Amino acid sequence: MRTCDSGATTTDTTVAADGVALRRSVVAGAVGVFVHWFDWAAYAYLAGTIASVFFPAGDGTTGVLAVFGVFAVSFGIRPIGALVFGPLGDRIGRKRTLSLVIFMMSGATLAIGLLPGYASIGIAAPVLLVVLRLVQGFAAGGEFGSAASFLAESAPRRRRGLGVSWLEVGSLLGFLAGSFVFLLLSTGLGEEQLLSWGWRVPFLVSAPLGVIGLVIRARIEDTPEYRTLEASGSVPRSPVRELLRSHKRQLLQAAGLMAAMHVPFYAVLTYLVTYETDHLGHSAGNAASLSTVISLLGLVLVPLFGMLSDRVGRKPVFVAATATLLVVATPAFLLMRTGLTGTWIAGLLLGVILAAILGTYAVWAAETFPTRTRQSGLSVAYNVTAALFAGTVPYLMTVLISATGSTLVPGPYLMVFAAGGLVAALSLRETAGSALLHAGDVSGTAAPAARRSP
Repeated sequence: MRTCDSGATTTDTTVAADGVALRRSVVAGAVGVFVHWFDWAAYAYLAGTIASVFFPAGDGTTGVLAVFGVFAVSFGIRPIGALVFGPLGDRIGRKRTLSLVIFMMSGATLAIGLLPGYASIGIAAPVLLVVLRLVQGFAAGGEFGSAASFLAESAPRRRRGLGVSWLEVGSLLGFLAGSFVFLLLSTGLGEEQLLSWGWRVPFLVSAPLGVIGLVIRARIEDTPEYRTLEASGSVPRSPVRELLRSHKRQLLQAAGLMAAMHVPFYAVLTYLVTYETDHLGHSAGNAASLSTVISLLGLVLVPLFGMLSDRVGRKPVFVAATATLLVVATPAFLLMRTGLTGTWIAGLLLGVILAAILGTYAVWAAETFPTRTRQSGLSVAYNVTAALFAGTVPYLMTVLISATGSTLVPGPYLMVFAAGGLVAALSLRETAGSALLHAGDVSGTAAPAARRSP
């Protein structure tokens, strides 16, 4: 009887310790992602206003295209940030890069909030806006790889899907907060107030949030896997070279998963707001309300899909999501043409599919790479696909719809990336519950266990 009591106590203690470790890693990993996506959401939602503030008066479509062009350019520099911060994290640890990127992102965001407009400083206004967005994009190139590696390596093995899914809960919270602030500003302020000072509020608010995130990240320990590499003298000297020499297949597979996430994410949570107002005739308030509800739905569903992937595997969840998107993407945009109710039904359906993808893609990609090159692999795959496919979504949709005259363009576009993600997923092995230290990670050994067994 005493033995049973002791075993039960040990089990309870382990479960409690796992819960504490998971909560700590989630807060440290997700806080920077929240700050990052709050800023991006605010910029996207305020595109029309920012166009009026920073670009010369003229054709409205030209101004919006200029703002979305800056949006895309800031994505273009993210691979450079990935090539700096990814290998840096593999060499000096996840903790240090987590702190560095949030400091840079928050500083640039604050500067945008204080930047004078075109009416005050002329051409210098859009030039400085581009420079600051480039700084943000460079720092953002290190955020995902640092945070995803940290969360995957800090979460208990049997709950890793749940733990890493909170990375995307942080991004959805950021989008939700950005949507909420936009809703408050658009309904509570007049057009003159919004143009004069209201647009600055989201950028100024994110600065203290970044300071809080920096403090939290400065107090964490690095991950068990990285500490194992460090203790055994196995920290790689050139992670990118090692990645490209030995893990090109995993890099391409991860890129397929991430492209299938990026395009639906930006189509549903960023571009759909503009699409509804410009092509469906809905009010800005209605468009922001749908975006808010989709984000709220994701807050509930993303961790549930992460938990589901811990139980049934990453592959079944991701394959089902991308296959469904392949089938329903174009019908969803057809349904939007029927009116506001149809738009809401289609938007919520796309939101559920997106949640399933968000709940699984990051943990699956993290488990695919060995610890020695994990942050480099995640950073490069995520940011190269983001530069090519994510930041260009609103710009390309605007151009293609204008060129073709068809408002159905987003449907087939989503189908292409759903098919790519499906191919990548079918080529990957199942990794749920696997060890993150792979054979060859630690010099002269065969992947020791760096933490509690599940």
